[in-house]
Amino acid sequence: MTTTDTTSPVHAATDLPTVGHWIDGADYPSRSGRTADVYDPALGVVTKRVALADGAEIEAAIASAHAAFPAWRDTSLAKRQTVLFKFRELLDARKGELAEIITGEHGKVVSDALGEISRGQEVVEFATGLAHHLKGEFSEQVSTGIDVYSIRQPLGVVGIISPFNFPAMVPSWFFPIAIAAGNTVVLKPSEKDPSAANWLAALWKEAGLPDGVFTVLHGDKEAVDGLLTHRHVKAISFVGSTPIARYVYETGTRNGKRVQALGGAKNHMLVLPDADLDLVADAAINAGFGSAGERCMAISVVVAVEPIADPLIEKITERIATLRTGDGRRGCDMGPLVTRVHRDKVASYIDIAIEDGATVVVDGRDVVPDGDANGFWLGPTLIDGVPITSRVYTEEIFGPVLSIVRVPSYADGVELINDGAFGNGTAIFTNDGGAARRFQNEIQVGMVGVNVPIPVPVATFSFGGWKDSLFGDTKAHGAEGVRFYTQQKAITSRWLDPSHGGINLGFPQHD
Repeated sequence: MTTTDTTSPVHAATDLPTVGHWIDGADYPSRSGRTADVYDPALGVVTKRVALADGAEIEAAIASAHAAFPAWRDTSLAKRQTVLFKFRELLDARKGELAEIITGEHGKVVSDALGEISRGQEVVEFATGLAHHLKGEFSEQVSTGIDVYSIRQPLGVVGIISPFNFPAMVPSWFFPIAIAAGNTVVLKPSEKDPSAANWLAALWKEAGLPDGVFTVLHGDKEAVDGLLTHRHVKAISFVGSTPIARYVYETGTRNGKRVQALGGAKNHMLVLPDADLDLVADAAINAGFGSAGERCMAISVVVAVEPIADPLIEKITERIATLRTGDGRRGCDMGPLVTRVHRDKVASYIDIAIEDGATVVVDGRDVVPDGDANGFWLGPTLIDGVPITSRVYTEEIFGPVLSIVRVPSYADGVELINDGAFGNGTAIFTNDGGAARRFQNEIQVGMVGVNVPIPVPVATFSFGGWKDSLFGDTKAHGAEGVRFYTQQKAITSRWLDPSHGGINLGFPQHD
């Protein structure tokens, strides 16, 4: 949530576009006087600025969503679904445009950007069938002449605070279900790559969504705090680092909000001696270096049960040598990191590893990129013998740094993983079905892969971890997402006289 205030005369003299808010179904130019730089990470240059909301703009965004809620709540499920289906078709037809926007501001390669859009689209498709998940229960004649039934109703205005690493997918975990359930949404995207949010807002309008139902509020901590404390915001969905997730959860709940705050991770891949090491090496590369390691589900630690560490390291090293790091628009395998500050922070862990006695097998600082020299480059990095007391092991690095930790047995590997502060995702690689079944039972992690390195569940299931990886009781999308964005109402009913609606031989229709 930290930003750089770029209102100095030097910045003001340059002629760059500014990404404004989206309020009342239209671009809303900011008057706050505060902006943040938005970079093209592959070029290392500022390409635009994003508005940082002040109190008046925060109020305007929430007021618009609040005003739109009653009509959208009372819109039939059939009509809401029509808008969802139209949005889905437009997104499918034009996702290439969105992918280019993401690559230009985040830096991930275009194919990876398309992948995140497709995973977000899964939730849109799930939400098109939300009428099924909103069905209540009914008990007839619980007492003489009395029936009891339940219904699920929307909450009102809900806030979504999303991170930089998935500017399309992570918001899409939340807003399709929130909107389909009858809520109105205020999205606060990352100021590092803000344009995807406005593109999605315009697509919603084209799909027929009424003005005010989907609002984009750009900003920094001031905007976040505005959502967390405003009386009209009923729920908050957040994805980001663990310290901020904890802050969001504590502040939001203290102000009477429902909060689901997904935090950080340190994901392990446990490799047993019977595993196919070629499969493991491929998986470690894909899960460790995809999106330059800027994924909360990235594998950052390979736990190798001896004696396989040495041959596995050899295979991973061979594969790293074939990777091409560079501009994501050039067909490279891995792009830059999102900012220079973040790149330098990730690179600093390599020095820490050396100081702590680890062996740097492949040093990403030596990479020769296929891109502009000013880009925020750090190549795939492989470190062996990382002490579990080192910050390289204990902290979420969020970059292309893959650590190898050697253990003598399966039991030692499970103990190591379970002792960690995080519990987001993990994986086991083995050909032993009994070991895999035992692992999924014993491991204290929310999402588990069996020979699958990035176990992100499909949209019909729910996404979220354990321990310091999730604050709140409800995970994202799936059945838990539906429950989060609705509240149940129980109705006890008695009718003393029957009523008749008259004669109508026409086929009954939904409207």
